[in-house]
Amino acid sequence: MEQLHLPAAHEALGAITLPGSKSISNRTLLLAALSDGVTVIRDLLASDDTARMLEALTALGVKLENIGENAWQVTGCGGNFPNKQVDLFLGNAGTAFRPLTAALAFSGGDYHLHGIARMHERPIGDLVDALKQAGAQVAYLANEGYPPLQISPAKLDVNHAIQIRGDVSSQFLTALLMALPLTGQAATIEVVGELISKPYIEITLNLMQRFGITVQRDGWARFHVPTARYQSPGEIYVEGDASSASYFIAAGILAGDVTVNGVGEHSIQGDIRFAEAANLMGGRISYGDNHVRAEKILSLKAIDLDCNHIPDAAMTLGVMAMFAQGDTDQARTTTLRNIASWRVKETDRIAAMATELRKVGATVVEGADYIQITPPARLTPNAVIDTYDDHRMAMCFSLLSLAGVPITINDPKCVGKTFPDYFKVFANIAR
Repeated sequence: MEQLHLPAAHEALGAITLPGSKSISNRTLLLAALSDGVTVIRDLLASDDTARMLEALTALGVKLENIGENAWQVTGCGGNFPNKQVDLFLGNAGTAFRPLTAALAFSGGDYHLHGIARMHERPIGDLVDALKQAGAQVAYLANEGYPPLQISPAKLDVNHAIQIRGDVSSQFLTALLMALPLTGQAATIEVVGELISKPYIEITLNLMQRFGITVQRDGWARFHVPTARYQSPGEIYVEGDASSASYFIAAGILAGDVTVNGVGEHSIQGDIRFAEAANLMGGRISYGDNHVRAEKILSLKAIDLDCNHIPDAAMTLGVMAMFAQGDTDQARTTTLRNIASWRVKETDRIAAMATELRKVGATVVEGADYIQITPPARLTPNAVIDTYDDHRMAMCFSLLSLAGVPITINDPKCVGKTFPDYFKVFANIAR
């Protein structure tokens, strides 16, 4: 296995520019493909996940043209994919697999969707159940409730409200929202249970509106999708990835002064609120229209936080917890709550975080939807961190080197899912 050895570092200084948001990139690609008209997308993330979406749209017959660095021109198909019999391999790209499942279920074709082994362990049954309420024909080809899937033409009817669980993954609701305009009928969605990761739904609604469809919502329990067609906005820019920003905001608070360019105070991404959470641990945050600056001004302290609003970026708080100071174990113990969605991500992130944090000396209590972390007096040097083919495991554990201990990251190229140049960028600020 390839390994990356990170030397001990004691400060983080400088400025970095973020790659585009994965969540915005793949949503924008699909909406542009489903629209009437031609859309130019600029600052698109170049990564494994977006590559899977681009490959899928090409296979479905959408005309895509690379017109410059991270710029693509998409000729929309007006909600009707030209190719009706397609085999799609989507790797481990949940932001491609879930929305494409819903869109293709309403597209009148025969489609086979599959991915790597881990994707076949990630649940999709709640989305499929919702699609079947609208008449969709979706079959499981292996284990009930999980990919791979076979989609067949169907007679659709959305006269009755569609119910969907909200407490497993917000990607299910995002997929359903984005696909329903393809039915040509007005539709209502009712969310069953607490809706997690609400900021990701805000991204979806914001982008749908930019493509001409305004969804009305009653709180977070009911959503009304009008009868309308997607229309190209002409040109759209992808924000920098606020989830990726979390590592550099954390670096600034942990060890110095870092400016993160590409995302700012008015970002449509919920993970920008990671800065507020990290600030609670001891630092200073300042914002511009397109940057965030993070500085260390205090000793780090533990927090107890509901992380429903920042599920991906909350992993970074778990590593920051290793820097917490205090006179007692209780004073140094951080608890991150309401993170059940970690269980169904690229890996079981609660279990993975607990295992790897213990390697550097942490005392960790793992619950169904929480993790509690108490750092040791001194971190164990030269730990070898497994990453579980999970980009966020690799990126957040790099921060441990800022505690002045060398560490080794196994399979560092897994960061290609969202941030292929991460370790090069990190090396430019860590010293």
